[in-house]
Amino acid sequence: MKKLLKFLLTSTLIMSTLVGCGGTGTGTESENGDTTLSGSITMNGSTSMEKLSNSLAEVFMQKYPNVTVTAQFTGSSAGIEAVANKTVDIGNSSRKLKQEELDKGIIENVVALDGIAIITHPENTVSDLTLDQLKGIYDGTIKNWSEVGGEDMGIVVIGREAGSGTRGAFEEILDLKDKAVYSQEIDSTGAVVGKVESAPGTIGYVSLDVIHNSKAKALKIDGAEPTADTIKSGQYMLSRPFVMATNGEISAQKPEVQELFNFLKSEEGKQLIEKVGLVNVD
Repeated sequence: MKKLLKFLLTSTLIMSTLVGCGGTGTGTESENGDTTLSGSITMNGSTSMEKLSNSLAEVFMQKYPNVTVTAQFTGSSAGIEAVANKTVDIGNSSRKLKQEELDKGIIENVVALDGIAIITHPENTVSDLTLDQLKGIYDGTIKNWSEVGGEDMGIVVIGREAGSGTRGAFEEILDLKDKAVYSQEIDSTGAVVGKVESAPGTIGYVSLDVIHNSKAKALKIDGAEPTADTIKSGQYMLSRPFVMATNGEISAQKPEVQELFNFLKSEEGKQLIEKVGLVNVD
């Protein structure tokens, strides 16, 4: 009897030590992530979605260490073309899909909302523009900052390159397709910010999340600042969807892609979206 009691006591102590040290299978899964899902996810598309995509990839791979998530950033149109050609799983687009893209069976999955911030040089005395004034600047009708209450200084109009989702959304909102007159077209969000920060007289448009780490001055539009609250309420008019497009419905995708979208809809996913400066669609 004493030997039996000694055996039971020793076994209990060993089990307690293993549980306390994370020696069980459950403990390992908690520390290293869920290993039940494996595979790879490839994305390509909008440069404006780079921050979201990279953050999502990092967190998702921590959660599922046997899944590899890779992303390239070659522009919205290129991303949609890649998913249509089935060379990637997800095509990232910072604009609505065109009808001809939808006709190919591409599904528009809106995962977040983004504001398009209008930025100028930090020393610009103008702080607010109306939508009509902004449109006048970009169609070439307004050429000097003095025409909108600023200093006597020529306006240098900066835009994104053709095929950019940011440009497409901006021109669609302001009805500027094929009407915008640019002093310079730049092929990335970061380069637009750098140009505006360093060159007096410039004006440009960028994704909302960029302005938090920028020295550039974000302008109010019709009195509304570009914030998550004003975008959700509709007070700030320059907003657009962030789309993670798939070739066919999400339910038809491979398990790891389906789980990525499930994650984005979870509370953890919603927190990630807000953390990178975007607005949840729910």
